[in-house]
Amino acid sequence: MNDKSSTVRRLFSRREVLALGAGIGAAAALPIRQAFGVAPPVRTRPIPRTGEMLPVVGLGTAIIFDFDSSTDTAKRAERRAVIQTLLEGGARLIDTAPSYGMAESVVGDLLADLKVRDKVFLATKVRAAGRDRAVAEMQQSQRRLRSEKLDLMQIHNVGFGDRGEIATQLALLREWKERGVFRYIGVTHSQDQEQANDRLIDLMRQEKLDFMQVNYSMAERSVERRLLPVAAATGTAVLVNLPFARGRLFGAVRGKPVPQWAAEFDAPTWGQFFLKYILAHEAVNCVLPGTDKPEYMVDNLDAGRTRLPDAALRRRMVEFLASL
Repeated sequence: MNDKSSTVRRLFSRREVLALGAGIGAAAALPIRQAFGVAPPVRTRPIPRTGEMLPVVGLGTAIIFDFDSSTDTAKRAERRAVIQTLLEGGARLIDTAPSYGMAESVVGDLLADLKVRDKVFLATKVRAAGRDRAVAEMQQSQRRLRSEKLDLMQIHNVGFGDRGEIATQLALLREWKERGVFRYIGVTHSQDQEQANDRLIDLMRQEKLDFMQVNYSMAERSVERRLLPVAAATGTAVLVNLPFARGRLFGAVRGKPVPQWAAEFDAPTWGQFFLKYILAHEAVNCVLPGTDKPEYMVDNLDAGRTRLPDAALRRRMVEFLASL
């Protein structure tokens, strides 16, 4: 969903802000870890349709997992460590898509290598129009992911699709769900615009979706007004992509320390500051930041372990960011 240059900027600026706050962050986190002996568990929230508990932090794979794992051994080892860190840290959702280049194949390769497919909540997407093409694309995803059964299949970017075609695709996904190939089905969109929000609201009300995936961050908050309340009312689980707004949030705070009052909700780093804002909304089931570094994965997981900001603090967070 983002280009490679923006990913480089995001990783670089996150590296900068983590370095800036390393001493403060370590000091703030230390009492929590000492009190528990180990890191407290990542919080979980129920998937509304079933009550299955899902950890609130997962892993997105766009761009970062798009490489040839058979030739780039350094990247392969690093991404392998990211997945290990995700699972050992108590989380389990990995989200990918055929449109993410080689990401599905890399994920499938690494899960097979680690022998952890049964520990992962595996989500991917289908974009192809027409029944035959959609079937072929989903079968290709099964092969790439080395998994006949998938936890979640999502129709990709419904904000752009024809309403009749989306209904046809959903009918196909329901067939596969009834056969036990998918456990859940849903839709995604990746645009911060009211038209796309309207489309998702209509689908949630009419189709009784298991999941929807949306853009949501402190820089893109349009879903807060209507879409997230409708998700809660219709029992639709919410996954969040682009929680750092393609790196714009890290760019906005570059060179600035996390405010001292962020200690009120245990946010020693900017990454946790941004993620905790999203996770404080009860309609959100899981946030899906992408990362290529195990230490960033740890930081992401820590956002789901400790206190979250209340409504007053969330307003203060928005005002603070707007003032920069």
